[in-house]
Amino acid sequence: MASEIHMSDPVCLIENINEHLKVNQEALEILSAIMQPVVVVAIVGLYRTGKSYLLNRLSGKNKGFSVASTVQSHTKGIWIWCVPHPNRPNHTLVLLDTEGLGDVEKADNKNDIHIFALALLLSSTFVYNTMNKIDQGAIDLLHNVTELTDLLKARTSPDLDGVEDAADSESFFPDLVWTLRDFCLGLEIDGQLITADAYLENSLRPKQGSDQRVQNFNLPRLCIQKFFPKKKCFIFDLPAHQKKLAQLETLPDDELEPEFVQQVAEFCSYIFSHSMTKTLPGGIKVNGSRLKNLVLTYVNGISSGDLPCIENTVLALAQMENSATVQKAIAHYDQQMGQKVQLPTETLQELLDLHRASEREAIEVFIKNSFKDVDQSFQKELEVIFLFLVHRDYVLCVYHHFLLLTACKYLKSKKSVSDAILQADQALTEKEKTMKEEQVKAEAAKANARRLEEIQRRIQQMMQEQVRVHQEQVRQMERDRQNWLAELQRREEQRMQEQAARLRATFEAENRRLHHELQYVQRNVICDDPCVLL
Repeated sequence: MASEIHMSDPVCLIENINEHLKVNQEALEILSAIMQPVVVVAIVGLYRTGKSYLLNRLSGKNKGFSVASTVQSHTKGIWIWCVPHPNRPNHTLVLLDTEGLGDVEKADNKNDIHIFALALLLSSTFVYNTMNKIDQGAIDLLHNVTELTDLLKARTSPDLDGVEDAADSESFFPDLVWTLRDFCLGLEIDGQLITADAYLENSLRPKQGSDQRVQNFNLPRLCIQKFFPKKKCFIFDLPAHQKKLAQLETLPDDELEPEFVQQVAEFCSYIFSHSMTKTLPGGIKVNGSRLKNLVLTYVNGISSGDLPCIENTVLALAQMENSATVQKAIAHYDQQMGQKVQLPTETLQELLDLHRASEREAIEVFIKNSFKDVDQSFQKELEVIFLFLVHRDYVLCVYHHFLLLTACKYLKSKKSVSDAILQADQALTEKEKTMKEEQVKAEAAKANARRLEEIQRRIQQMMQEQVRVHQEQVRQMERDRQNWLAELQRREEQRMQEQAARLRATFEAENRRLHHELQYVQRNVICDDPCVLL
C-alpha cells in the first residue's frame, strides 16, 4: 500500500465493546502504511450534537462518518478516516470521530473519560463540540482533562496552584477548537459586540478572590488555559428547518441556511490552514506508523489501568522504532554488499572501500528513521554501529576464507606438480630423487610462508581500518551528543525565562490589584471623615 492512503470510508480504530476498548487490526494496518506526517483532528462532545457531520465536511464528502437522527448514541468507540491533506502536500489528514459523551445507557462516566483521553492524546487539533452556549456544565465536562492529569502523569511535580506546568505540555497537547452548535444568542458583552473568540476567552476568565467558592470556579478555567494555550471558537446557526434535520447529511448546500453554510466553510478553512502536524516532545513528527504505536501504547495502558507518562511513551515508541530501524539498516547493508561485492575481490582495500560505502548508507538509513533527540538514542546508534562491525568482521572472515582456500589449492597444485616430476624422473638416481623432493618441499614451504605472511599483513590492515572507523564514529556520536545537550539546555533556559515572565506578569497584576484596593480604601476613609470647621 502506498504511503498516500485513499480510504473510501471510515473504519473503526478503537472498538468499545461492553465499555471495554479494543484496537481494530484493520485500522492499524492502514496506519502502518502511512509514511507521511499526519495532521490529526479529533472531535469530542455530548452524544447527538452533530460531531460526525463536521468531520464529513472536513473529508470533503457529505457521507462517511455515521450521522444518526435518533436519541441514541450512534458512533461507538473511535472511528478513523485518513484522507490526503487538501492544503499540505505529502501530509495525511487523519479524522477521528468519537463516541458521544454522556450516554444515559452507560453505567458511569469512566468509559467517557477514557475516550476523552484517547482523543486528547492522539490529536493535534482537539474539537470540543457543545450545544447553544458556553456554560458551566460544558466547562466542567472539558475539565475532565484535569482529572486525567494523574492518569497522564505528564510531569511529576505540580506548580503552586495544583495545575501542572504547561511548558512541556504545550508541545504535546493539541490546539483547542470549541464549536457551539445551534447558537442563538447575541455576541455582546456590556453593550459591546464581541467575536466568538472573545466570548470563549471571557467564559474562561478566572475571578478575583481567594475563597473556596472562587477557587472552585477558577480551577477548571485555569486548567483549560494551561493545557490549551492556543484556542479558537466557532459558532454555528441552526443548519435547516427542524423537520429537515433528520436528513442533514443528504441535504445540498442550497437547502441549508446560508449562514450555516458560511460558518462551516470558515471552520473547515481554519482547520486546513491552522491545524499542525502531530508532534511528540522534542519536535518529533508523527507519521502513520508512529500514530499506530501511540494508539497501541495508550489503549493498552488505559485497559490495564497503568497509562505511562508522556516521556516514557516517547521512549517506548523510540525503542520500537529503533529496533525496526536497525533491522531495516542491516537489510540495506546486506543488499548493497550483495550487489556490489563479488568475493574474492582483487585486493582487501577494494573490499574495505565497498564495505565503507555500504556501511555509510546503512547508518544514514538508521539515522533518518530513528529518534535522535530522546534519551539513550546515541547509545542505540552506537549499538547499531557495533552490529555493523560484527557484520564487517563476518564479511572479512569470508574474504580470508577465500584466501586460505586459494592458498590450499596452490599448495595442492604444487604437490601434484612435484608428484608428476617424481614419476616422470624414474631414471634419476635415488640421491637425485631425494634432492628434488627436498627442493620441491622447500619451495612449497616458502610459498606457504609467504602466503601466511600476506594473510597476517592483511588481517593487521583490516584491524587498523576497523579501529579507525570505530574511533571516527565514536567521535561523531560525541559531537552529536554535545549538540543535543546544548539544544536541551537552550530549551530549558527558554522555558525558565517564559516561566519567569509569567510569574512577573502575575505578580504585577496582583500588585496592581492591591494598589487599586488600597486607593479605594483610602478614598473611602477620606470621605468618611467628618468635616471640621474652624
